Amino acid sequence: GVVKCALGWACWKTYLGRPEMNETRGMAMNLLGRGLFAAEHHADALSVSEAELSWLRRRGASVNDILIVQSNIANTYAYLGRHEHALQLKRDVYSGRLRLNGEKHEDTLLEANNYS
Repeated sequence: GVVKCALGWACWKTYLGRPEMNETRGMAMNLLGRGLFAAEHHADALSVSEAELSWLRRRGASVNDILIVQSNIANTYAYLGRHEHALQLKRDVYSGRLRLNGEKHEDTLLEANNYS
């Protein structure tokens, strides 16, 4: 967890200076959020993941990419004890997966498991 967090910070510091909509900068933001989560800095990971979600929406990212980040946010809510928020977002992600992929797709089944 600590190494992943350090690598996330290193990526973020390296690519922060790129233009806001630069994909590499967005990937660095994602790695930072995942690293913070792995190091159990859940409140910080939530802030980064929410910023990443906002960035993806501004960028016009795919529904798939948005659902991935929303799922990460829902898991972070759960770790922070914000179970109502987690459950609501997990339901939304599952519904989004149903619409996007259908009920038998692997990603939909994974989100069904997360929601249960």
